[in-house]
Amino acid sequence: MPDYLERTREAWTKMSAEYLEPGRRHWSTDEITWGIWGVPESELGALGDLDLLRGKDVIELGCGTGYVSSWLARRGAKPVGIDPTPAQLANARAFQAEFGIEFPLIEAGAEEVPLPDASFDLAVTEYGASIWADPYLWIPEAARLLRPGGTLVFLRNSPIASICTPNEGVATDRLVRDWFGMNRIEWSSHEPEEFHLTTGPMIRLLRSCGFTVEDLIEVQAPVGAQTRYEYITAEWSRRWPSEEIWRVRKEG
Repeated sequence: MPDYLERTREAWTKMSAEYLEPGRRHWSTDEITWGIWGVPESELGALGDLDLLRGKDVIELGCGTGYVSSWLARRGAKPVGIDPTPAQLANARAFQAEFGIEFPLIEAGAEEVPLPDASFDLAVTEYGASIWADPYLWIPEAARLLRPGGTLVFLRNSPIASICTPNEGVATDRLVRDWFGMNRIEWSSHEPEEFHLTTGPMIRLLRSCGFTVEDLIEVQAPVGAQTRYEYITAEWSRRWPSEEIWRVRKEG
């Protein structure tokens, strides 16, 4: 087990109650949106042609309350949700019962998934494995799980947001940490550690795992957008991307 995983599980156990109402809001709609600004998939096109999702095997890495999988299930996909925190999976199961949408949920970290090679057509993570798992562990695992030609789509904080955000307070218009060597970040002792690999190393890692980069979407906060998260403002995210979505395809 990675040395950070128990801390991640403990932190998310404590935070799980905070994500019940946001989770319910997401489960209540079939519109796919991305990130803290809720930008619609119809504007970003991160998943491509949604009609092609029907019948596809999908794995959500770090599913939390499972709303991304619920959106994909509504479009005819066959999702499986993976998460290391039992409390979050309990929330997801409660929402499955409430909304009448069922799909498998498995307690596991994205770094080592107890499922066979080449089982999925799409792997997706939105603020799941993409920031709370070591990319040098979870990205090779995603490659293992995908079939040749399969797609990996993940949303994470942009590196520029990370180097402009101090350990305490909101993102500034100044650089507050080094770009070179950035990856594992501890914001505070009571939060789970996060991983924010910069762009060059991320591209090299993806290529080493047999992926071809198809798109990198830098997400801009919509006019008038709001978020409950205090580390970033809409004004900042109108000028610079606080989030980015990668779409990569497994060769073969």
